[in-house]
Amino acid sequence: MLIVRATQKLLKRLGPPTPRDGEQSTTLLGEWYATALFWKPQVALLVNETTLLPALMPLAPAATLPTKIAQQIATVLAAHGTPPAIVDDELQQMRPCQVARTANRSVVGIMTEFTRLAEVYRDSNPDPDLLDLALRLATTPCGPLYGRNVSPDRELGALLRSIAA
Repeated sequence: MLIVRATQKLLKRLGPPTPRDGEQSTTLLGEWYATALFWKPQVALLVNETTLLPALMPLAPAATLPTKIAQQIATVLAAHGTPPAIVDDELQQMRPCQVARTANRSVVGIMTEFTRLAEVYRDSNPDPDLLDLALRLATTPCGPLYGRNVSPDRELGALLRSIAA
């Protein structure tokens, strides 16, 4: 099961949280956080709690977002060179998807920074490819990762190497 922790502005679009107390993600990467970017067209920004890896996807229609998140995460993982067997396993583990309230202020802060940076990148290209933009954001140095691998793409690589070892 995948738990996606949504900001209040995204929950207004998706409806009330769904998981029961104590439920946890069963995926390798753990929980993901999500927020809405009110661009035209509107976009959802997802950030993994463990690696801070970002993913972007169309928000509309918001009611179906939880059913589409797993495939978008799998696409981003594949684009980062994640072995297909791990991507397939993650895809299986991400069903079903439950939406909850945010619980980690540090990850919410990273989402805010990624939002600002994505808007700067978007100024030079008002209709960016969302996968390319997510890959670019993944190279951003993040404070919580300084003691380890500095950026989300490197953190993901280190996690994948530790699994393979």
